[in-house]
Amino acid sequence: MRRALWLVSAAVPAVLLVLFLRVFVVGLYVVPSASMELTIEVGDLILGQKVSIALGTPAVGQVVTFESPESPGTTLVKRVVAVGGQTVDVPAGRLRVDGEPLDEPYAIGRTAAVPESGVAYPHVVVEGCVWVMGDNREASRDSRVFGDVPASSVSSYILLTYWPLDRLGLVR
Repeated sequence: MRRALWLVSAAVPAVLLVLFLRVFVVGLYVVPSASMELTIEVGDLILGQKVSIALGTPAVGQVVTFESPESPGTTLVKRVVAVGGQTVDVPAGRLRVDGEPLDEPYAIGRTAAVPESGVAYPHVVVEGCVWVMGDNREASRDSRVFGDVPASSVSSYILLTYWPLDRLGLVR
């Protein structure tokens, strides 16, 4: 009886701690698509941190998770390429922010072909929003399709890939 009571008294706080961490501190995600290759591969398990979301708007270059504007309840993973007030343009498929090409060593290819959408270019990102794109521009449905993403819908900043082990490392 004492053993069972001890086990329950140890397990309950442990479960509560795990739940607290999962809800408020970290997010665990599985990457279902090739939109972030080569940074994050299809099937990678990644960890995002939620704590600093409340401290400010995501910065250019951060890889974030957010709810899909097209499929509520679906979490997407993309990179922030512009923030509120910045101007995005894609002349001849070359991404420019505020008239300057971004240094994007992580992007596959250097083109950002513009799919059919309601976004007119050049586009000024609304204050309080971010412009997100997948690193694999050819395989990504991103802000070029659905436009600005409210910064308030960003749920975490991706920290690292934790599975498979041969890809263990920080996401940059």
